[in-house]
Amino acid sequence: MTKNLKAAATAIALFIGATGALGADKPTDPQIAHIAYTAGVLDIEAAKQAIAMSKNKAVVEFAETMLRDHEAVNSQALDLVKKLNVTPEDNDTSKALSQAAETKRQELAKLSGAEFDRAYVEHEVAYHKQVNGALETMLIPAAQNGELKSLLETGLKLFQGHQQHAEHVAAELK
Repeated sequence: MTKNLKAAATAIALFIGATGALGADKPTDPQIAHIAYTAGVLDIEAAKQAIAMSKNKAVVEFAETMLRDHEAVNSQALDLVKKLNVTPEDNDTSKALSQAAETKRQELAKLSGAEFDRAYVEHEVAYHKQVNGALETMLIPAAQNGELKSLLETGLKLFQGHQQHAEHVAAELK
């Protein structure tokens, strides 16, 4: 297993562990809102790093798509929490996501060229798989508010497309 795949596996393990850290209880809507928003912000930050560091047209275009789509979904999420008068609640899952993302940003910052491109795209594949899995198995089923659940379901469809796009770019980079 390469260093980059090990790092992605570590981030996924942190995410899985953190989702379990919510306990046997399902996460609340404010916790779900914070987890989903945090996941989007982290991918926005990763996309900005890729846009700044990559010279590969396919990687930059992918990162620009991540930036545009995640900013749009997060804007909708902010509008919804304001409308519902809900304050997103920080939790162990969103904290673990942030910590893993910072570690990955630092690792990626040490790379350049094709090595950076492959590591970034491999991470995006793993990240979207994990976030999509969490949406399907934990966040959407636990959401109580219909509008929040609907936004999460819409996001899942979009993010499944992101995963496929990342897998396609990763195949091109091999």
